[in-house]
Amino acid sequence: MQAYEFINSLIPPLKLSDRAGKALAWMEEIRIDALPVTDQGRFLGFISDEVIFELNEPDQLIGAIRLKGGACWVYSDKHIYDVLRVASENQSNLVAVIDRENAYLGVITMEDAISAFADSLSIKSQGSVLILSLNMTDYHLSEISRLVESENTKILSSFITNDPLDDSKIKLTLKLDKPELRHVKATLERFGYRVIDHYQEETGVGSEEDRIGNLLRFLDI
Repeated sequence: MQAYEFINSLIPPLKLSDRAGKALAWMEEIRIDALPVTDQGRFLGFISDEVIFELNEPDQLIGAIRLKGGACWVYSDKHIYDVLRVASENQSNLVAVIDRENAYLGVITMEDAISAFADSLSIKSQGSVLILSLNMTDYHLSEISRLVESENTKILSSFITNDPLDDSKIKLTLKLDKPELRHVKATLERFGYRVIDHYQEETGVGSEEDRIGNLLRFLDI
C-alpha cells in the first residue's frame, strides 16, 4: 500500500504563473478548498481558497501569494500510514507525493487515504473492534492472539498508536472477525489486559461510511 497507488489524478497542480482567479475556478470545478503549486516539477506547497478570498485579487499571480504546507508531502514509496501521519501533522486534507529525486507526482486526499487505511485494517469486514491500553514491554501479539483464538475468534488486523492519556503506554486496536466480543473481552481482562474501548457491530447493520467513521473514532489521526 504505497503512497503512489492512491494519487488522485483529478487534482491538477498550479504553476507560479497562474492567476488566483484560475485557481478558484479549478477549486470550484473539482469541489476542493486547496490546490498544489509546483515549479519546474518541484512541489512548493498548497494554496487555499480562503487565502485567495481574503486577497480578493483574481488577477494576482500564484507566485505572489503565500503558500502553506510546504512540508506536507511523502515519498512515493511510503506506506499509506505515513500519508495519514503527515496530513495530521500539517492539518491538511491533501498530501503531496514526490519521488526520490524530489519530482512532484501528484496528491492524495484524506478521503482516499482514510478509505485505503480502512481497507488495510479490514474495517469493511463484519466483526468488532477492541482497544487495549498496555505497556510496550507487555505487547506480545502472539500471546494476545492465542487468548483471542481460545474464544473461537480471530484477529483480522491490528494497529498500534500512542495512548494520549498516558505517554508510557500504547493503544492496541484489534479488528476481530466476530461481532460478539463479550467472551474475548472477559478473557483478556482475566489475564491482566486493560480494555479501554470497544465497538460491536450488529449483523447486517452499517454502511462502509459507518465503519470508516467508527475507525476514526478509535484512532488519533
